[in-house]
Amino acid sequence: MNLQVILGNFALILFVLMVITGVIWFLDVFYLAKQRRAAADRALAEYDARSARLTADGIKADNTGNRAQLEAGILRQPTWIEYSGSFFPVIALVFFLRSFLYEPFKIPSSSMVPTLLVGDLILVNKFTYGIRLPVINKKVIQINDPQRGDVMVFKYPLDMSQDYIKRVIGVPGDKITYENKRLTVNGVEVQYTAMDDYLDDERLVYRKQYQENLTGISHRILNNAEEPTYKRDSVLAFPQNENCTYRYEGFTCVVPAGNYFMMGDNRDNSADSRYWGFVPDKNIVGKAFFVWMNLGNLRRIGGIH
Repeated sequence: MNLQVILGNFALILFVLMVITGVIWFLDVFYLAKQRRAAADRALAEYDARSARLTADGIKADNTGNRAQLEAGILRQPTWIEYSGSFFPVIALVFFLRSFLYEPFKIPSSSMVPTLLVGDLILVNKFTYGIRLPVINKKVIQINDPQRGDVMVFKYPLDMSQDYIKRVIGVPGDKITYENKRLTVNGVEVQYTAMDDYLDDERLVYRKQYQENLTGISHRILNNAEEPTYKRDSVLAFPQNENCTYRYEGFTCVVPAGNYFMMGDNRDNSADSRYWGFVPDKNIVGKAFFVWMNLGNLRRIGGIH
């Protein structure tokens, strides 16, 4: 599933805006404001000297407010500096929050149905898997590793400009087998419990729905009996594909070190690791944990499981 932010690479845009407004703010505080103060002091000294001469000549001038207006006019920030100074702390705060704490995304497609629906606005925890430098996404502090069952956002391996969201099925070293639409992890069959059929709102058809217990993590998935376990002609020549063996009824992959195997909960409507391979640790963005809004369905607000 492709996750789209409003302005493409929003982190880079925020960073550039923060640098520009920050430089202007810094320049104003430590240089331009002092220049305006010095200019105001010179103008006030001339004003006072002129007033003193007029008084000495017996001329009484109405100076009420004139001196204060003169000072305020000289000290007033130019519009471009005023706006930059106002925006800088706001932009810096937003940049910090979305770079190191939480980042919002919008779900545009149905590959994670029924867990996530089209139009869900979600929050992603940026620090649970480690602290990463913004823009370049380089990890500098290790905290936790992704676990099976986590709903994770990551950079699409074939196009790092795109953010994808899937569920972690396999962690480094796992042997993942998917045959006849059933998972086996390290030789242990994943347990499934049939649920009521799920109504696909997009196509107005019912899908088979199951509760999948992925090594202790329970979540719902969808299967379409009319679709194959995987589409063989859609499998790409991805890096380390020698770790996978494909058969007519399914496939087996051993997850290489530093990588993760991802699948969508809408199993027959998801382009995932079955087709384009493993997700390297360097591609990780964060863990999706909360739906904070869906304008078409307010009941969607809540945690992600």
